[in-house]
Amino acid sequence: MNKAPDFKLLIDNSNTRTKLMFSCGGELLPEQLIIPTCELKAQKLRRLVSEYDFSQVVVCSVVPSAAAEISEAFGNRVHFIAPHDVHSVDFEYDGLSTLGADRIANIAGCALYGRFPCVAVDLGTAITFDVMALRGGRPVFVGGSIAPGLSTMSQSLSQKTALLPSISLSGIPCALAQNTVGAMQSGCLFGCAGVVRELLRVISEELGCRPFVLATGGDAPLIFNMNVGIDAVDALLTFKGLNEVARLLL
Repeated sequence: MNKAPDFKLLIDNSNTRTKLMFSCGGELLPEQLIIPTCELKAQKLRRLVSEYDFSQVVVCSVVPSAAAEISEAFGNRVHFIAPHDVHSVDFEYDGLSTLGADRIANIAGCALYGRFPCVAVDLGTAITFDVMALRGGRPVFVGGSIAPGLSTMSQSLSQKTALLPSISLSGIPCALAQNTVGAMQSGCLFGCAGVVRELLRVISEELGCRPFVLATGGDAPLIFNMNVGIDAVDALLTFKGLNEVARLLL
């Protein structure tokens, strides 16, 4: 059993997968545990981490039913992150109470890079764009965009039509596809790339300069390779933000 007073459990609860990592002494540990969010139950969570003794659970959750299971599993050790937990960034956002916890964690993680203006792009079930600029030398979250993710695009085609099949998405297909599956793969992948490229173009235009663009999420490596304007991929961006919040919590 791992025991330490500053040993903390970090949980990234997204629509598709729930990922868990640990932090000790403010440093992320390499082990990562994954549960499909549709299978997330309090008892299963407790079993999964039963060999660890952690003092606190820091969570970003975008699934209310799963958040309830996490609360049931760990009780008063749970802290769900909020904008006021990100001490390094000010927020200029009218809908602050509706800002997704995953976006808050990504903002905290991206701010650690110290490159402004910047955009955190999370390519998952949804694609989120979160933008920070400098105001008087201090980072400020100034807004962003949300678009359908790659899996959402592909699933909607099969679910909303009578004949189009379910497809897998990997690699970069030819735009002049020679069959229906290839045509769907092409449309989804190039369509997703186009969404990212165009939104980054408009964000740069509205900022008045080109920002540093950092991507995360399951589809980030694939879209990064399509030359859409992403500067770097950080698979642990959300966890780095969660860890920064956890580090500053009492």
